[in-house]
Amino acid sequence: MATGKTIVVFGLLSLVGLTGLFDGCSRSHPAAATPSANPAAWTRPEAARIPHTPEGDSIRLGKQIFDETPKYASANVGNRVACSDCHIQSGKAAYAAPMVDVPGLFPMFNKRAGHVISLQERIQECFVRSENGSPPQKDSKEMKALMAYITWLSPDDEKGEIYPGQDFVKLPELAGNPKHGEAVYAQQCAGCHGSNGAGVPPILPPVWGTGSYNDGAGMNDPYKMAAFLFHNMPQNHPGTLSPQDAYDVAAFIHGKPRPKLNPAYKHY
Repeated sequence: MATGKTIVVFGLLSLVGLTGLFDGCSRSHPAAATPSANPAAWTRPEAARIPHTPEGDSIRLGKQIFDETPKYASANVGNRVACSDCHIQSGKAAYAAPMVDVPGLFPMFNKRAGHVISLQERIQECFVRSENGSPPQKDSKEMKALMAYITWLSPDDEKGEIYPGQDFVKLPELAGNPKHGEAVYAQQCAGCHGSNGAGVPPILPPVWGTGSYNDGAGMNDPYKMAAFLFHNMPQNHPGTLSPQDAYDVAAFIHGKPRPKLNPAYKHY
């Protein structure tokens, strides 16, 4: 299912349209099932162009945290999942939970919380759910670095503007068959993520078990997982799964054990 760090499945800030991305926030309409390869005239920023200034140092740290969250934000991570495991290509890939234009979408109403939240609060939610950890403080160097990196990805961000590649693709609502999903997983996914779902962190993420996201994460929704899988996996042969295959694999993985959300953080 994957061949390298950018070829991974799940992680922080789980997304489907704006509900996948902002799990519990107001929902937008998903993208069409066959998205454009170049959805927007967006120039992908390169890490080599990050300025050599204190601000640039914070951006670089933010990218390190994004790419290797358990290593660079270890105090707030309780599993072996990184942000880039879901937001692939360091949060730059269209239709794979990109961070492009995200800052301008906040503050945003969050249905789960029942009130308007900031982007910092959304990041905290991801840490307690997808990272199965604890919320970083808003004034922590880790939070400031993540905010700096995400903002750097959107230099021309306008308030309320949505990057066209931000949604997951739209799939028909199907019933997943976990038995068939087990067979597809064995053929298409186990070579990288393992027959036990443990992956090979930090290169390949776990998809179930103690090192995976908890049951409060957005990827624990089979529809969201299916939409992500359909367009992005297996990344060495994307587009080879049918919608039914994607639902079936999602149903199979959904039935596997994973950590429980800490009830102390259920308000996130």
